Amino acid sequence: MRKESFIERLKKYKLVAAVKDERHLEKALKKPLSGIFLLTGNIGVLKRFVDFYKENDFMVFVHVEKIGGISFDQEGLQFIAHYVKPDGVITTKANLIKIAKKLDLITIQRCFLIDSDAFKNAVEITKEVQPDFVELMPALIPSMIEKFKAETNLPIITGGLLQNKEQMIKALENGAIAVSTGNPELWSIKL
Repeated sequence: MRKESFIERLKKYKLVAAVKDERHLEKALKKPLSGIFLLTGNIGVLKRFVDFYKENDFMVFVHVEKIGGISFDQEGLQFIAHYVKPDGVITTKANLIKIAKKLDLITIQRCFLIDSDAFKNAVEITKEVQPDFVELMPALIPSMIEKFKAETNLPIITGGLLQNKEQMIKALENGAIAVSTGNPELWSIKL
């Protein structure tokens, strides 16, 4: 149910705020966003940040590797799922995707496509662990977005290095369901 809700939001707004700095927490409010990718904070403030966005009707996804004090294992994910209670997690680690799925979290596999080997490995891993979504980085690789989507048939969110609306549109035209950006100046763009 929550996955379908996020897909509907992605189709409607097509933009996700990747909040990397605590100073930008409030900048996402009242913006046309599908959700929040939380890439800042630590174990002491994480629940407060997630609750803040949920109280403002945003879906929130915690990037596990970016949060200080959280271990990248089953216990760390159990803490996130049962205490912090985001809608889902983002991770580069396939083993964490498997654990998060068992904990009923929406999963986003972040993949960095730096060369053809990285592309091949990303396709193999996502086929094996079947995350709910894939976030391809960087977003300035439209032809690879199309190819990755064809090989995996998974919903693609793409981000990284985006500087303007035209680059966002190009990513969407090539098969991404949405784009993510950590640049607060781009969060107001309607796609």
